[in-house]
Amino acid sequence: MLLEIEGLKKNFGENPVLRGVDLSVETGSVVCMVGSSGSGKSTLLRCVNLLEKPSAGSITFDGKAITTGKVAAHQVRREIGMVFQHFNLFPHMNVVRNVMEGPVAVLGASKAEAKRIALEQLEKVGLADKVDAKPTSLSGGQQQRVAIARALAMHPKMMLFDEPTSALDPELVGEVLSVMKSLADEGMTMIVVTHEMSFAGRVADQVVLLSDGIVAEKGPPESVLGNPKTERAREFLSHFRWQEAEVE
Repeated sequence: MLLEIEGLKKNFGENPVLRGVDLSVETGSVVCMVGSSGSGKSTLLRCVNLLEKPSAGSITFDGKAITTGKVAAHQVRREIGMVFQHFNLFPHMNVVRNVMEGPVAVLGASKAEAKRIALEQLEKVGLADKVDAKPTSLSGGQQQRVAIARALAMHPKMMLFDEPTSALDPELVGEVLSVMKSLADEGMTMIVVTHEMSFAGRVADQVVLLSDGIVAEKGPPESVLGNPKTERAREFLSHFRWQEAEVE
């Protein structure tokens, strides 16, 4: 098991956001996490990537307990890439420099090696023709694909996606989901917080419904999305018709 989360709790002051989450993620699997806004999905990802310190519980990644304080956060982030809702690209750098920055600054790669890695990842996300462009000249979907390439350039063992399409215009969502599906097909371990139920239905090995900081239901997509067992899951999923949409 690549990732084991046990009894994870996170409080912000007096407000409990995660109230005891258990989750296991196998190498090469895709977990899609769904749920209403405020249910704790983004907080859970931020705890996994040590952007937030859990209040209780444990997280074990690749056999190492990463919440004991004995593992440096920057070491964890080398192996767990994260893509956010907003792209956070460096506006003064062109596309290839944005992707090169991590390998050079964090991994100590030479500029020549970092450029080779960056070009390889930009090819993977379909942006080989945009290497010299500035981020401001790109569409939102293209900027998000650059952000994915930037995370992949660190050669992570797992990728976290925090609603990566929520800031995009509807017509740009598909191009980002297609890149993510390609990563899943290649065997990248992924946790994806999303409201794109068609993507979850087609790509996920496991769907996890978070509600009020706990796991309300989890299982294969045909079970959780197609035949939910709990009233909370049925209520939430009644707003979506996941079977009808397609991911290219």
